[in-house]
Amino acid sequence: MRLLLSIILIVSPIWPLGKNPLPGDPFLIVNKQTNKIAYIQGEEIRHQYSVATGRTDDLTPQGLFTIIVKAKDPYYRKSDIPGGSPDNPLGTRWMGFDAEGTDGRTYGIHGTNNDDSIGKYISNGCIRMHNAEVETLFDRVPSGTKILIVKTGKSFEELAKEYGAVR
Repeated sequence: MRLLLSIILIVSPIWPLGKNPLPGDPFLIVNKQTNKIAYIQGEEIRHQYSVATGRTDDLTPQGLFTIIVKAKDPYYRKSDIPGGSPDNPLGTRWMGFDAEGTDGRTYGIHGTNNDDSIGKYISNGCIRMHNAEVETLFDRVPSGTKILIVKTGKSFEELAKEYGAVR
C-alpha cells in the first residue's frame, strides 16, 4: 500500500497535494478591479504584471482554482490556429485552471498576439499577459499552483495573508 501511495504522489500531475497554498508555495492572485496579477513565492510578492480580463464582469470567474494544464505554443481549437502562429490569440504559453468544473482547457492565463489588449476588459474569460511575461511566469509556476481570482480594493499583500500564502 505504501509503495502504491508513493508512486501516486511521485507521478501525480497535480502537486502539491492537500491544502495549499502553504507559506512559501507559489501562489497567483489576479485582481480584476486593477487588471493585475501577482506572483508570490517564498512568502514574498516577487512580481506584479498587468493583464487583460473578461469584457464583462461575469466572464472571468472568481474564486480559488488550481493550475492543471500547461502548454508551450498552445493550439487554438476554436479557430483551428496552430501553436506558434503569429495569428494565434493565445500567444506563446497557456496555464489552464479548473474554474467552474472545467478541465484546464477552457479558462487560463495565456499570452496574446494583441499587446494593446493588456490592461483592458476585453477577453472571453481568460487572463491575458504579454508573451514575455507569461513565459517568465510559466517557467516559475508548477502544475498544482493555486490561483485566486477576485475583484476587490484589497492589496495583494492583504490577500496573500488572508489566503495563507504569506504570514
